[in-house]
Amino acid sequence: MLGYLLFAFILYSGQWLNFTSGYLWNSASDQNLWEWFFDVTARNVVNLDNPLSSNLQNYPLSVNMMANTAMLGLGIPLTPITLLFGPTVTWAIALTGGLAGSAAAWYWVFSRHLVPLRAAAAIGGAFCGFAPSMVSHGNAHPNFVAWFLLPFIVLKLIQLAQGLRPVRNGVVLGLLTAYQIFLGEEPLLITGVTFLIFGLAYALSKPREILVMIRPFATGCGVGAAVALVITAFPLWWQFFGPESYQAIEHGPVGNDTAAFTRFATQSIAGDAKAAADVSMNRTEENAFFGWPLIVFMVVLTIWLWRDRFARSMAIAMYAMAWLSMGVQIIVAHEETGIAGPWKWFNELPLLESVLESRFAMGCVPLIGALLAVATHRVFALGPGTREVPLRLLWIGAILAVLLPIAPTKLIVKDRPPTPQFFADGTWKSYVSGGTVVTVPLPSGGESEPLHWQMDAKLGFAMPEGYFVGPNGPDDKRGRYGAIQRPTSILLDQIKQTGSAPPIDDTMRAQAVDDLKYWNADVLVLIPRQNEFAFRSTVDLLLNRQGQFVNGVWIWDTRDLTP
Repeated sequence: MLGYLLFAFILYSGQWLNFTSGYLWNSASDQNLWEWFFDVTARNVVNLDNPLSSNLQNYPLSVNMMANTAMLGLGIPLTPITLLFGPTVTWAIALTGGLAGSAAAWYWVFSRHLVPLRAAAAIGGAFCGFAPSMVSHGNAHPNFVAWFLLPFIVLKLIQLAQGLRPVRNGVVLGLLTAYQIFLGEEPLLITGVTFLIFGLAYALSKPREILVMIRPFATGCGVGAAVALVITAFPLWWQFFGPESYQAIEHGPVGNDTAAFTRFATQSIAGDAKAAADVSMNRTEENAFFGWPLIVFMVVLTIWLWRDRFARSMAIAMYAMAWLSMGVQIIVAHEETGIAGPWKWFNELPLLESVLESRFAMGCVPLIGALLAVATHRVFALGPGTREVPLRLLWIGAILAVLLPIAPTKLIVKDRPPTPQFFADGTWKSYVSGGTVVTVPLPSGGESEPLHWQMDAKLGFAMPEGYFVGPNGPDDKRGRYGAIQRPTSILLDQIKQTGSAPPIDDTMRAQAVDDLKYWNADVLVLIPRQNEFAFRSTVDLLLNRQGQFVNGVWIWDTRDLTP
């Protein structure tokens, strides 16, 4: 377990050695967002505010923290760390501890309940914690690397099916499930679907045993559901029905191309960034990428272990999850086959409709890890002799051959842009009198640096719009990324895209004043940037006043316009 932690630290060493300006390059805007989640959560805890909501973004509305991936299960207990050392340290702990903790948790379960050989369990645990998809999400999504409770949830489900202490294990299952909801609901859903397929395959192989399993399993799950519901009922209500909640968010068809399974991930030793990008959404969504040697190896292991009921059930679930992740249509190297994928029948079901189907390939990860552990134990369980020594060495060579190419490399860390002194040294306080700071252009998924400036200003002011997930409108519960833009925000975004200042008329000026009043804007801020002149001249004309250059930024004091 210490080895897992050391390896995770090495992967994130660039971040650990540079908290001042280090930024995980492949996270795009997400590091800013997650740091904001952790920082706002700590503020809410200290001020005894509602941790399920914040109006520091999307003013004058709010951000539903429960409906976003705020990860309150880590943000709240790590509040002292955030307050003492800053949200970047919390971010690094969440990612490093997530990968190492996931590996350690699977190792613990494997070594005590699956195989007696610790080395076999260690191989399986290492794969579960550091598989290509885990490391890919490790660039930006702490909720998708913190899988350290899921092995114990699966263990409790198996123990319930075995009839072991239904009530006691049911209570533990409920507590674990409730906590997992505050760590990541989507990984819990993926694990649940994976276990359902595994459980069906296992039970149907000996139908007579199903009746014996039903009663203790149902009792324990019922107890667990009751316990979890008591703890999470109000937060879940807030998530789906509270302020700024939404029911589902559409992502479009994002199933895995079959080629994604045989290629190597960007962060793997044998990785090819161009080949990986060719069949993935981005570098944080390389959800398959097991590499062709491991794919072939899994087929061989399936054939070899087929008579083992437990291993067979895991293999069936593994292939089913891979198939499910292919989406509504099977695509082979960008070629549409016309063959319907299983997702066609599930993509409109509640909860499942918001999941990126390519992520279901992550359900294969613990199954592959378990099969590697079982197979390794079988090889090493052979009695000592002259034949067995070469066989074991051959097996170790095979394991290295299939796992070394997909072993992860250090995550890329680069310097983030420095916070303007206007925010860093507190100059902003002279221009904010209870209103908001409006950045030019306004913050969004592609413009997340203002979140970092807000954090460096000790969360002393609110901002309109921002980077989060919320409803599509007051009466439209479909989810969307970012706020519903006001006309002035759209105008400024057009300048960012075209680089040209549009003609300004009196109608646009009146609309700008209305938008500033809606945002309760005290000051507009523009940093030196690309298309700076176009932005500055446009705001000058909209407000009929010249911007002032103060401590490294252009500002427009609007307090007289928004009394």
